[in-house]
Amino acid sequence: MMSTRVKLATLAASVVALGTLAAGYPVLSARSTPTPASAVNRSVTLHPGPRLLAVTDRHVSTVSLTDPAGPRAVSDRECLRAYAAAGTGVCLAPSSPWSYQVVVLDADLRPVRRLDVPGLPNRARVSASGRMVSWTTFVGGDSYTSSGFSTRTGFLDTRTGSVVASLEEFTVRRAGRPYRSADVNFWGVTFAGDDNVFYATMATAGKRWLVRGDAAARTVETVRENVECPSLSPDGTRLAFKEAVDADPARGWRLSVLDLRTMRATATAERASVDDQAAWLDGGTLAYTLRQDDGRPDVWSVPADGSGPPRLLLRGAESPSPLT
Repeated sequence: MMSTRVKLATLAASVVALGTLAAGYPVLSARSTPTPASAVNRSVTLHPGPRLLAVTDRHVSTVSLTDPAGPRAVSDRECLRAYAAAGTGVCLAPSSPWSYQVVVLDADLRPVRRLDVPGLPNRARVSASGRMVSWTTFVGGDSYTSSGFSTRTGFLDTRTGSVVASLEEFTVRRAGRPYRSADVNFWGVTFAGDDNVFYATMATAGKRWLVRGDAAARTVETVRENVECPSLSPDGTRLAFKEAVDADPARGWRLSVLDLRTMRATATAERASVDDQAAWLDGGTLAYTLRQDDGRPDVWSVPADGSGPPRLLLRGAESPSPLT
């Protein structure tokens, strides 16, 4: 019998376009069962501590990092994607059956800012300082895409209140030269420690690039091909990312780590196709979501240097984020 992890890899490899993934996302989300009122724990907080934040049945939850299989506290805060750092959280939440919001949360899960966003929630991040909040959604109706779906990625400076609605507003340099194209899409932002430099994925002309951005200058420049959903390490020297096998997303993705000084990529021991923006639990361990063949999510972890096998961290959860 084919194992669940092999089935996961096979299923993930069949997702060949953003439109396919976007169309399937509501189905996967609908399979979650709302958390019963009796299970709601309103004591969940985003204050720093040795805990792991995750989304459980569309609700913000936390568990102990040292005992992730132990008791899980589940809040009544509904999110499809969530992330937190330094006491600031971001929640991509439904505001109606067909519309969504970016909700910035304080450490006690109270909303401090709401932004309406188009499309279906996909990625969410908070910079290590808690200052910068970013998000990615799938949208429909762009005429240049054969599927009719593309992405919108933006970010908010919580200190100044300024909002970038879409990275498509930024000036692009590809291979050292100015570049413009109607088909440019961005997703998966991760901020450096200065809250200005960031990395993201840019897709154009059938290729996917790692880009390095400057928020103040409103520019991005390409760094390396075949890098998707980057996640910067705590020391700022490495990027976890998903790498399309043989540069072909139809064959699935390998969870890998890029050394920014040498530009050398190292594949982790995770062999299943990882369609996620991994989180760093610490300087040497990654956490990420894999879906079972019925669509239910689990959180797994794996050493970042390729030295050890993956292990199941948290059943029935997604969007992992350490609160340390």
